[in-house]
Amino acid sequence: MIIASDLIRGNTDTIILASLMMKDSYGYEINKNISTKTDGKYEFKEATLYTAFKRLEEAGFITSYWGEQNVTARRRYYSITQRGKEEYLKLLNDWKNAKNMIEKLIDTGVMENGQ
Repeated sequence: MIIASDLIRGNTDTIILASLMMKDSYGYEINKNISTKTDGKYEFKEATLYTAFKRLEEAGFITSYWGEQNVTARRRYYSITQRGKEEYLKLLNDWKNAKNMIEKLIDTGVMENGQ
């Protein structure tokens, strides 16, 4: 089953901030980790990812810096700020509340196999 993009799209900021809670990272690496965690079923479009980075940086939730130059090119790394950590915890709480509410709204008591 492929997860509907619309369900994930509304949580782009939360997903990016969650990735940065672990360590500083760059766009390709974050997207690769998303693909790995979803067994290849989802990854952000490049435009979506970099638009989110810009929005998060303007809001003060992340900062960016140029990493050491590797063989092919310099990478722009992103780091979560203290304000970003607070925002992540708020978004995570919002997600958990929404998930619980949706589960209540769609649970019919019928099991998946129709019984």
